[in-house]
Amino acid sequence: MLMAKTTRIFGANFLKFKSRSRETARTRWLTPLAHCLRLPLYFLIALLCIVGSPVLAKVPGSINSLSQLPINSTISLAVPTDATSLLQQGKVLYSNGNFAKAVEVLQQAVQIYKHTSALLSDQQGESLALAATLSNLSLAYQQLGAWSQAQQAITESLNLLQGQDKNQNLQIFAQSLDIQGRLQLAMGKSEAALATWQQTEEIYKQADNQSGVVRSLINQAQAWRTQGFYPRAFKTLDRISQTLKSQPDSLEKTVSLRSLGDALLVLGDLKKSRQALEESLIIAQNLQSSADIGASLFSLGNNARKQNQKEQAIAYYQKTVAVSPSPLTKVQAQLNHLGLLIKDKEWAKVQTLLPSIKSQLSQLPLSRASIYAQVNFSQNLAKVKSGVLQASSHSFYSGLSTKDSAKLLANAIQQSRSLGDKRAEAYALKSLGGLYEETKQWSEAQDLTRQGLALAQSSNAPEITYSLEWQLGRLLWAKKDINGAIAAYDAAVDTLESLRRDLVVNKDVVNQDVQFDFRDSVEPVYRQSVELLLQSQKGKPNEKILEKARQRIEALQLAELDDFFQEACLQGQKVALDRVVDKGNSKAAVLYPIILRDELQVIVKIPTQSLQSYSTKISQGEVEKLLIELRRNLVDPTATKIVQTQSQEVYNWLLKPIESQLQKSSVDTLVFVLDGPLRNLPMAALYDGKQYLVEKYAIALSVGLQLLDPKPLVKQQLRALTAGLTQPPPGFPKFAPLLAIKSEFDGIAKAGVSTTSLLDGDFKKKNLESEIGAASFNIVHLATHGQFSSRLEDTFILDFDGQINVKDFDTLFRSQGKTVVELLVLSACQTATGDSRAALGLAGAAVRAGARSTIASLWQIDDESTAMFVSAFYRELKSGKITKAEAVHRAQLQLLKHPNYRAPSFWSAYVLIGNWL
Repeated sequence: MLMAKTTRIFGANFLKFKSRSRETARTRWLTPLAHCLRLPLYFLIALLCIVGSPVLAKVPGSINSLSQLPINSTISLAVPTDATSLLQQGKVLYSNGNFAKAVEVLQQAVQIYKHTSALLSDQQGESLALAATLSNLSLAYQQLGAWSQAQQAITESLNLLQGQDKNQNLQIFAQSLDIQGRLQLAMGKSEAALATWQQTEEIYKQADNQSGVVRSLINQAQAWRTQGFYPRAFKTLDRISQTLKSQPDSLEKTVSLRSLGDALLVLGDLKKSRQALEESLIIAQNLQSSADIGASLFSLGNNARKQNQKEQAIAYYQKTVAVSPSPLTKVQAQLNHLGLLIKDKEWAKVQTLLPSIKSQLSQLPLSRASIYAQVNFSQNLAKVKSGVLQASSHSFYSGLSTKDSAKLLANAIQQSRSLGDKRAEAYALKSLGGLYEETKQWSEAQDLTRQGLALAQSSNAPEITYSLEWQLGRLLWAKKDINGAIAAYDAAVDTLESLRRDLVVNKDVVNQDVQFDFRDSVEPVYRQSVELLLQSQKGKPNEKILEKARQRIEALQLAELDDFFQEACLQGQKVALDRVVDKGNSKAAVLYPIILRDELQVIVKIPTQSLQSYSTKISQGEVEKLLIELRRNLVDPTATKIVQTQSQEVYNWLLKPIESQLQKSSVDTLVFVLDGPLRNLPMAALYDGKQYLVEKYAIALSVGLQLLDPKPLVKQQLRALTAGLTQPPPGFPKFAPLLAIKSEFDGIAKAGVSTTSLLDGDFKKKNLESEIGAASFNIVHLATHGQFSSRLEDTFILDFDGQINVKDFDTLFRSQGKTVVELLVLSACQTATGDSRAALGLAGAAVRAGARSTIASLWQIDDESTAMFVSAFYRELKSGKITKAEAVHRAQLQLLKHPNYRAPSFWSAYVLIGNWL
């Protein structure tokens, strides 16, 4: 039925699927004993499908032949000829991505060894051969997501090895442990995986196998990272770097350096990653290894792409295609090149590249990786078709046919079935279902999606599962099955939440060949889910639905921060905002604006009242356009009139419907949990037609629905560490001098705050860290230039030696043991120009520092007005009778009333994030 419908939609020549083969290869049993031969240990080790660093695998767990590694032992093994052949065949099948067939073949080999155990005189050799085969079998099972079978095989292998003389089989024992560690990590047992890989490191040291030591250390870094111990992960990688320096140049060294570079790329240390990859390339070139040259060039292209160095990335990808002997590496480089061109809508260049990729795809040997390449190419074709609809090249568009994509996907499904690869089939079915979704063939799309979902779930592929659940949700929504759609979206979000850490810090466990981009593949799941939930109310507010919607938008914001840092961020004891708002005589209300496709929704929590909501019918594009224009005008002191007009419109969206209730409830503080580009705006500058919002309320921002252990600053115990630069360091000419810093610091001291200062040459990262660690400061005040960006590497503050990246804030500000910095002040920072998501970096800085409250500026302000604001803020705070939000509020009002600083550009830039008490 599926083929008939597909043919009807996409044409009579549509490539037909072949039914899944139910035949299994007949088992080959024992040959006459006379055919047995004796093989040295190195041959058996060469057949062991040992996994390299999981960080790097293009096809996860790709085999690295170890036949060239130094071997200290030359034990001879009695191996049946048929078993030897099966081992070799299994290795080839695994290397080619034919995992299901590899399982079949290795199972046959296992049976031969077990059947002949009573006949072979060399029991040790037979046990080693069986152990190696079982380890390989476990690795193949892992690729199919068959955890229980993989566990059974590796346990049996290690039990056999435990009974042998370990000094005689160190290599096989270590490699089998490597495979066990990979399984433990895949099953979420990162602590056990770490212990296993620490054991393999010691064994490889005994065997004098430096490549094995490096691989174990890379695996350990991955395990540390998965547990959230990022400094330990970096230290482990530094050990690898030192280990490699002492090694002579060799193919093993170039592979290890490439592994190190790729691991550093995942951790976000792009500079060190590039250095390791460049060194790897040089060694590969000196050794004239085309395969390694191509692989290193490809990794360098990925590094450049990560840094948004588009032209450099494309140059590396083109060199990869020219040099690499691997057809798969060539195609992967071309697909990455194509993705960059599509992103920048360079349709003419896209048109030139497409035929080459199509030709290369047809020549790839059958494997999981080649199937993923076909699916990804079909997805790119869909993006191209969508992108050129509004382009002038109509002839180009006419050459793009849905039928072409469908043929690719049909072929991919057929090949997946021939391999018995459920994961690959699920991925291809998802994409084919997506084509039906585009043509509004809802029922057919739903059938394909459900088929793919069943396969993905049965093969433990959550990165594919969530996307199929999301697709199913969209389809049910389109069919007006709202309850079914909500259930599907809930399942997708649940899968994403369980996958969250893997998505940001363990992308090797998440299949690297599955296309993934946060903006395209994660954010829409949350937003569409919220839109669906709110729509389901049908005009009748439901508090349970509103609560679920705001929790989901918070989950999105946390996922954004995780993606920003490439690691899980928020930790520590947290208290729900509602508990703070409803406690005692609280007069704070919390507002959650949510930008959806066709409306702007606001959910409001007023003390002791139920949640309520209201909306404005306006497209997301219109909202974002106005917000960008308002943000640009706010920094101009002469644009007050247009600022008032535009900010009044935003005020009408966010606050006008609830204005009277806020007054009736005597609310004096507004806490905003802002969404998207709203985060780039200071809410204090919103205008009601007569007054700015700051003239009526104290204002604070929250990253989510919870606060880190909220409590007010203790009266009369303000101890501040102040640090600042009057002149920017060399190499940062765009930052102006801050000549009023001394006046700023004097104002803090005159307010009665106990201060310790680091100025100019004394303001260095190491000195700052030392001071924070040596004393118990509840305030850290940094008067230095800084920049917030949506890119981690572009978010930093300046010290005397250069810049301190935001990723270092956790170790910098949390070095004083259990004492938490109550307040972090960044008085001279700014959001990156032209970056609509730059405030993400500000939120990231606040979270990373671990301070209960953060005050920062959204743009660079006159430093004399900054000194005035700072002095007023600390005077108010020192009184001990008001909240931090009220202290900021009063300081802003003093500037607003000053004849020189009435424009919003002077007073509105300061924002308080976190605990407002």
